[in-house]
Amino acid sequence: MKTNPVKEKLRRGEPSFGTWLSLGNLHATRVLARAGFDWLTVDLEHGAIDWSQAAALFGAIADAGCVPLARVPEGDHYCIKRVLDAGAWGIVVPMVETVEQARAAIAAARYPPEGNRSVGGGMHSLGFEAPVGEYHLRANEEILVVLQTESPRGVENAETIYRLPGCDAVFVGPVDLRFTMRRPDGGFPAGEEHEAMIQRVIAVGREAGTPTGIHTLDPRDALRRAEQGMQLIAVGSDLWMMAQSLDGVTAVLYPGGKPDDLARY
Repeated sequence: MKTNPVKEKLRRGEPSFGTWLSLGNLHATRVLARAGFDWLTVDLEHGAIDWSQAAALFGAIADAGCVPLARVPEGDHYCIKRVLDAGAWGIVVPMVETVEQARAAIAAARYPPEGNRSVGGGMHSLGFEAPVGEYHLRANEEILVVLQTESPRGVENAETIYRLPGCDAVFVGPVDLRFTMRRPDGGFPAGEEHEAMIQRVIAVGREAGTPTGIHTLDPRDALRRAEQGMQLIAVGSDLWMMAQSLDGVTAVLYPGGKPDDLARY
C-alpha cells in the first residue's frame, strides 16, 4: 500500500504546497495534479461539486502521483465518511472552534478502535494501490486530518485542540478569520491585528508540535509563510489561477479597463 508523502513531509518538519480545486473540472484537475504540487484540495465546502465528481477528481489526482485532499462541507461523520470512501487521502475540516468538534472530526476519519469510521466500499483503496483489506488495516496511519482555525474562538481553544491525538495539522482560513474578527459595528480588524492572530496560531502549533498552514494568494507569500514555520500552504485555486491569467490577457487587450469588469474570484 502506498504511503502518504504529505504526512511524511509534515513529520519531517518540511513544508508542502498545494492549491484548492473549486471548479470540479476533470481536465483542469489532471493538469494541476502533474504541475508539481504536493497535494490538491477538492473544495466541497464552497465549490459546486457533487460526490460523483469528487470521486473522479480524487482518482485523477492520486493516479498522477499527487495527494488528494477534501475540504468537507462540515466536520460530521456523514461528510467525512463519504469523501474518504470516495478516495480522498485526507480531510480539511472547516470552522473547528471547540475540542468537541475536533474530536468528532478526528474520530470520523479513523476506523475502530481509534475512531468510529464505518467500514465499507472499495473505491477508497484504489488510489493507494492496495487490496481493500490492507487499506482497512493501514488507513488510520495514512489518512491526513487537518483542522481549520477560522475564528477568535478557535484560536482561544487552539492549545487544547492542537494537542489532540489524531490532529495531524491545523490550517488557517485567513478570510474567514478576518470576517469573524469584525467588530460589532461591522468594522474589520486592522492588518496588524489579523496578522497577530495568525502568529498566535503558529506559536501554539509550534508549542504543541502540530504543523500549521494557511491559504495564500501569492507564491512569494507562501514561501514567506514557510520561512515562518508553516508546513501546509495553499496558493490560490484553479479558479484564481484562471482569473489571474485572464486578467493578464484583458489588461493587454483593454489597457484602459472595461466598464463592466467584475471580481471573478
